[in-house]
Amino acid sequence: MTRSNPRARCDFRPAAAGPSPRLGHALGAAVLALALPAWHTALAEVPFSTALVKYETAPRERIWDGTIEATNQATVSAQTSGRVAEILYDVNDFVEAGSVIMRFTDTEQRAALRNAEAALEEANARFEEAESEFQRISAMFENQTVAKARYDQARANYDAAGARLEAARSGVATAEQQLEYTVVRAPYAGIVSARHVEVGELVRPGQPLMSGLSLESLRVSVDVPQSMIDPIRRIGKAFVYVGDERVAGENLTFFPIADPAANTFTVRVDLPAGSARLYPGMFVKVGFVIGETQRLLIPAAAVLYRSELTAVYRVYGDEVNLQQVRLGRRYGDDFEVLAGLTDGEVVATDPVRAGVYVKEHRAE
Repeated sequence: MTRSNPRARCDFRPAAAGPSPRLGHALGAAVLALALPAWHTALAEVPFSTALVKYETAPRERIWDGTIEATNQATVSAQTSGRVAEILYDVNDFVEAGSVIMRFTDTEQRAALRNAEAALEEANARFEEAESEFQRISAMFENQTVAKARYDQARANYDAAGARLEAARSGVATAEQQLEYTVVRAPYAGIVSARHVEVGELVRPGQPLMSGLSLESLRVSVDVPQSMIDPIRRIGKAFVYVGDERVAGENLTFFPIADPAANTFTVRVDLPAGSARLYPGMFVKVGFVIGETQRLLIPAAAVLYRSELTAVYRVYGDEVNLQQVRLGRRYGDDFEVLAGLTDGEVVATDPVRAGVYVKEHRAE
């Protein structure tokens, strides 16, 4: 029999081996068995793995309710006037980044673009004419065959034609952008949460068209009492509880101003990517770490669920019995025990084999 490290939390033991053929080894094992506590002997007398129940250091938390929010959520608004010609997505549809979600009629925008292009052609022709005239007058002015007033007039006409050409180019760019605005695209990948217009409806710049959010990046917003904000800010750790699952927050953001009516600070807890079970608007429990404490823990594998009964198989020597327990929160692979077990007891970590063992001994 090999003595385990008493500082380890779980001490897994195989079934008891047969007697050693060597007398010296048998005497040594007997002396060692007498020297060990009773629960060490119990660990070697059952044909399944067991674990020691003991207190361990765990985070001490204060828990408040929080609301799930999408980090990226926005409402797409119209940037030009027009009538809604086509809506390609509806509520709960997933949209890729840059996908076309809506189209407007573009008759006015295309006409404005043609007018801007025609004005650009005219301005370009006027500019070429003014440039040619300016070059001719400049050569004559150098030869002192024209007055300076004529030269100044040609220079002014040339500069004015250049300015009109730049204005015409800007007009074309504006018209092209207005035409592009008739095709509405998704700013990022996400899910449509609301649609604000119907096909055939006339829209104006600034009118909301469609709302959406991204589930790839979520956070929890929690109102924390001002009396607890200092330890929470100092430690900077939080966990989100979803059923039996415990999700560690990645980053905490503290609002610098308290709510004067409730005397609370808003804290945002960023969630890791891939928290697909969570959706914006859900209420969850958020535990903020404010220190450390001792908790009585058992492996989650040791817990047996039968209807509304939560129990474990408690082991003492060769005796195994079903013990009802009341569990607290889950910490990784362990559960906190609130009632039903005490420090130093032994539980089976394989409830199925433990149940078979109990039935076999009852049959005997």
